[in-house]
Amino acid sequence: MVKLIHTLADHSDDVNCCAFSFSLLATCSLDKTIRLYSLSDFTELPHSPLKFHTYAVHCCCFSPSGHILASCSTDGTTVLWNTENGQTLAVMEQPSGSPVRVCQFSPDSTCLASGAADGTVVLWNAQSYKLYRWRTRSSVFSIGIMWSGLSSQNLGCFFYPYFRSVDKSVIVYDTNTENILHTLTQHTRYVTACAFAPHTLLLATGSMDKTVNIWQFDLETLCQARSSEGHLKQFTEDWSEEDVSTWLCAQGLKDLVGIFKKNNIDGKELLNLTKESLADDLKIVLTCWTHWGLICSGPSDVLLLSSTQMSTTESLGLRSKVLRKIEELRTRVKFLSSEIPDEFICPITRELMKDPVIASDGYSYEKEAMENWIRTKKRTSPMTNLVLPSVVLTPNRTLKMAINRWLETHQK
Repeated sequence: MVKLIHTLADHSDDVNCCAFSFSLLATCSLDKTIRLYSLSDFTELPHSPLKFHTYAVHCCCFSPSGHILASCSTDGTTVLWNTENGQTLAVMEQPSGSPVRVCQFSPDSTCLASGAADGTVVLWNAQSYKLYRWRTRSSVFSIGIMWSGLSSQNLGCFFYPYFRSVDKSVIVYDTNTENILHTLTQHTRYVTACAFAPHTLLLATGSMDKTVNIWQFDLETLCQARSSEGHLKQFTEDWSEEDVSTWLCAQGLKDLVGIFKKNNIDGKELLNLTKESLADDLKIVLTCWTHWGLICSGPSDVLLLSSTQMSTTESLGLRSKVLRKIEELRTRVKFLSSEIPDEFICPITRELMKDPVIASDGYSYEKEAMENWIRTKKRTSPMTNLVLPSVVLTPNRTLKMAINRWLETHQK
């Protein structure tokens, strides 16, 4: 479940961007201002709004530490602000004078990149505020900057969904399955910005309706968004009880979370569960039997017999599903433990490729997964986030033969 917990209506024009630090939310707008809010109660800070830009502010971002905020504008400048007092630290002018559309700090806070409407991308020294280097690509509109070298975080796991806004809604996807988790429809005009808070189940969305909505996700959404594939990257034997609960939710077995927690089932015990232990130790069969007996029992022996049959069928079906999911988990864990070469893994599904194809970005993907990607996420590369020159997919027969040879060896 997702609920709207707060609406900010301080901007006087379209909201262009939202950004979180660990304690603050920043928003910027066509009204030329940047506003700062505390995440504790969403009150605006005393030194907000921040005013310097003479035209629309297109983007704002925090440094990794959260102490510095960068903003960029149609006026051709990128400004650095002290988030504690709102003072201006530096004003950096784009060499070409073109409107600056995006800005982004490097993961180590040493550099800041700014991209302009004429295709120029500038790298600034974030300590000395001096230009480090810049590059121009004609007829290219800079719309996004992404740094590599982030910590070993799989962007396909947990919470990095894909959004659409042309129908005034925000659509939250599970990037592992591409299933729609939620559709948020509170805004009255097109949605122009969205951002997740770090380590907090909050989402901020900005719109042409001049408002910023703050949404809060519950743990059920967390269970939905996490998939078992994401957890298989670590040793299942080391799973905590919470990890097991998350796995149960992802498998559609949320009703069993309480039983598993009550019996302190961690990853190691999960893999060792059997038909007998499910019935004798976890009492799954007995629980269903008693439940149906209380509801369906009556003066008629025929009715009582019928209720007994239903309880047996119901419990056997539940037990069979749990056993099947555990066996699938054992198989996947065993398979992954054989150390599949990275080049055999599809970057989208994170699974062994069966029908690899080469895309125009030069990377290989599972054919069906890449076709779905192009169909649902338009013409962008899953690896670089750049526009694909072509949507033609070429069979990678050499890679397919290598995978088949590896499989033959593995099976032996």
